[in-house]
Amino acid sequence: MSATRHNWTKEEILEIYNKPFMELLYEAATVHRVNHDPNVVQVSTLLSIKTGGCSEDCGYCPQAARYHTDIEGNDLMSVQQVKAQALRAKSTGSSRVCMGAAWRNVKDGEEFDQVLEMVRTINKLEMEVCCTLGMVTENQAQRLAEAGLYAYNHNLDSSEEYYKEVISTRGYQDRLDTIDNVRKTNVTVCSGGIIGMGENIEDRAGMLVALSTLNPQPESTPINALVAVEGTPLEDQKPVSIWDMVRMVATTRIVMPETQVRLSAGRTQMTREGQAMCFFAGANSIFAGDKLLTTPNPDVNEDMKMFEELGLNPQKPFTKKVQPQTVEAQNSEYQSLGEKPKWTRPDHTIERNEAAKVKAKALK
Repeated sequence: MSATRHNWTKEEILEIYNKPFMELLYEAATVHRVNHDPNVVQVSTLLSIKTGGCSEDCGYCPQAARYHTDIEGNDLMSVQQVKAQALRAKSTGSSRVCMGAAWRNVKDGEEFDQVLEMVRTINKLEMEVCCTLGMVTENQAQRLAEAGLYAYNHNLDSSEEYYKEVISTRGYQDRLDTIDNVRKTNVTVCSGGIIGMGENIEDRAGMLVALSTLNPQPESTPINALVAVEGTPLEDQKPVSIWDMVRMVATTRIVMPETQVRLSAGRTQMTREGQAMCFFAGANSIFAGDKLLTTPNPDVNEDMKMFEELGLNPQKPFTKKVQPQTVEAQNSEYQSLGEKPKWTRPDHTIERNEAAKVKAKALK
């Protein structure tokens, strides 16, 4: 297997990213084959268990309450609703369910207890369970681990420098602290970002520096292409090119050889040929289903046709790590502490975010 480094510099990553395209593709494919089965791709299903009404100002997100979008909000789903969706996902080939809630951070109480029960329920279905719930404390991460959580997603989104141009309501260090809290458990880390938000190539490299220098590196890294949603501050951003997407996937594969690279948001804008290049360059996971939280996604039947054409096989659950054991609530070692952590609220404003907020107020 390729040696995993934790001391990549931005200059080194930029040199890789800017290589002649065919050379970059060949190197990434070679690294991929040393560390992974090139004909196996994990199929995951992303489920929005609580949609809309978020207090954050993320410039890309239609779930932010301050922007005017066509997203229909919903309260937290029931355990039975989630179980039904998980069974449906399993029947169509998914081995992982990722549950997302439009929260700034996890708050102890009935809703979090309900999410813990969702985790227990899906783990008992012999499926990997991932959650993305915002910032978490160490105790909250331990409670998720006890319930049987396989992975926790908390994206860095971009470089630390460009992050300030997209989000003003939370700090980059809080992102890193949340990942550190998850690392104190047996839960794997899923963390990546978005390209096409107006950042430059140096910012893309900066994000990969932040991810690749974590020790251990994330077991999973989603590479998202921005889906510009009307009403959000980034609504006028042009779609990222397939060439940029392949370069980002390939570079991620080279600097994070053992990580599963997830081809995430933006696949509806890609041809099958474009997606095939991403798989060749090292992507070995996709999200299936008609939606990624709130944005469109290719139909699962179309994905299975693509798999058949390319000779790809869905990855079985718990291939990379053994299934976690579920501890029932009454036997849990970790209990609610009623925590009220002081997560950062940076003291700056983003002009385009403020403009979108003013526009939304006028429309409402």
